[in-house]
Amino acid sequence: MEVQIMRRETIKPSSPTPDHLRTYKLCLFDQLASPIYFSVTLFYSARDGNPGMISDHLKKSLSKTLTYFYPIAGRIKDDHLSIDCNDDGATFIEAQVACGMSFVLEDPEVEVLQQLLPCNPLEHLPDQVILAVQVNYFACGGMAIGVCISHVIADASATAHFLKAWAAVACGADKIEGVIYDCSSLFPPQDLSIFYRVMSLVDENNNVQSSPEDEVLTKRFLFDGSKIAALRHEMGDGLNIYHPTRVEAVTALIWEALITASTENDGSSPILEASIAVNMRKRMNPPLPQQCIGSVCFVTNVRSQTEKIENRTSLSRKIHDSINEIDDEYIRKIYTNGECFNKFMVKACEDYEKNSKIGVFYFTSWCRFPFYETDFGCGKPMWVEGALRGNRSACFLDTSDGEGIEAWITLSKEEMAKLEQQPGILAYSTFKPSI
Repeated sequence: MEVQIMRRETIKPSSPTPDHLRTYKLCLFDQLASPIYFSVTLFYSARDGNPGMISDHLKKSLSKTLTYFYPIAGRIKDDHLSIDCNDDGATFIEAQVACGMSFVLEDPEVEVLQQLLPCNPLEHLPDQVILAVQVNYFACGGMAIGVCISHVIADASATAHFLKAWAAVACGADKIEGVIYDCSSLFPPQDLSIFYRVMSLVDENNNVQSSPEDEVLTKRFLFDGSKIAALRHEMGDGLNIYHPTRVEAVTALIWEALITASTENDGSSPILEASIAVNMRKRMNPPLPQQCIGSVCFVTNVRSQTEKIENRTSLSRKIHDSINEIDDEYIRKIYTNGECFNKFMVKACEDYEKNSKIGVFYFTSWCRFPFYETDFGCGKPMWVEGALRGNRSACFLDTSDGEGIEAWITLSKEEMAKLEQQPGILAYSTFKPSI
């Protein structure tokens, strides 16, 4: 696929940021976020309109939106404890794609989709740009908007609400509220030396060093809404006491298959632990604004038995219980106090040192976030893509009808081949479906 860059410019806030707002302090969760770009691409059907006029409209509305989201137009300081809200701006790229959008949608491949992004999400842009946008115009008249935003300041919730706000401004909204919240006073930054040791141990246990990029695959698995409904019914207890959510059910199904697939692979550690990203905003009392910027999420870890392979119903209950444990009391106990956080990390470090043969798989869900509500005036997106590409990870997104789940899974080639043959995966998912 040929993608030609037509223009590249910097978009600054339409109004300068006042001096008293010049410094935005990062919180503990921002510190804990991976130093990558959070990427998402939104696809729009062909509409009448000149690409030049569309781009001008998008740039003007982005400029106004950055006035409300002013830290995103700044630069992360060298100490990584704050953002200099200096209005240096966001990168905006216009590109022409030589083929029709159907070329991408009939068989979405990660390598092709990556060309629609303004940068490689795993690499830093020059000058530490926090936000970059690439608007791609296809020969058929369709459009795809690729967005990369630093994970230090945005998780799935923040990204989805930023895009929704930008779209609202593009459609005439003149006031956006609740996007700036001082999480640093609630979750002050901490010394992360023990945390980095924990992550190093996890990588060692997962054999990450022995899995070069060309030996890792990312594939899309579609779980149709009707299949998920059947799966949830299968996992329920029939008494309405326990009924897993869509995400819990699909997570358990994939984890069950991964345990079997990785156990059969002599060259890697069995995936007996699931690390699941949890949005902390709604678990606080009172809740934090859902639209506030920041990477206000962290993981809960769930471990399976080592003696035997647990079935997906048992795993889904463990997942459900582990997520439910993260409430206001738990969050305040662990993450608002430096001493408690360090004890928490020391315990985790000792555990991974003791259990060096246990592999970890990362699950993150973007389901129920308003990506499909991003209407810039040309209709809602027909498809949203946002695959994370770290080894041994899965990223869930809603299907366009809001009922199904698209799971982008990254594994070594050998583990991927085994995963695709697991009975549960064969029964409930579709491989390589077109959009």
